[in-house]
Amino acid sequence: MLTLLAFLQAVQVVILWLHDWLPLPPLNDVAAVRRADTTARLVWVTLIQSVPYTIGLIYTIRALQTHLPGWLLWWLWISYGLLFLGALRAWWFPYLVRPEPVRAARYREMFGSTHAFLPEHNGMVPNTLHATLHVATLATLLVLAAVTF
Repeated sequence: MLTLLAFLQAVQVVILWLHDWLPLPPLNDVAAVRRADTTARLVWVTLIQSVPYTIGLIYTIRALQTHLPGWLLWWLWISYGLLFLGALRAWWFPYLVRPEPVRAARYREMFGSTHAFLPEHNGMVPNTLHATLHVATLATLLVLAAVTF
């Protein structure tokens, strides 16, 4: 289970570090993201969204041969719990529950040319790369539950 946990974390860390920087068409549109945000803001957002998960991954890998220490379990629960809540708030709540026209317009500008497999709803659609990140985050929380309990 710890190996699966580390693998899921690694998938997310790679996505978080690279999705706004490395062109992977049709999964992302780096040029559109750069038109929507300044380079300084992208650097700041990348650091904020990537560093905590990278720290968790490093210490998870270090603990693969033993067990996860209590502080690391807390770190992982809090960080991945916040990541999942953020995904729900930023993508799934506006998509499924209540339209947010300003967010939908921004996401169309940034992600409108990227691959998506879901239909548009409430003016937006989670693209495939973000949906993959969100599924990996949920899977991480489920594996973390199995490891913890």
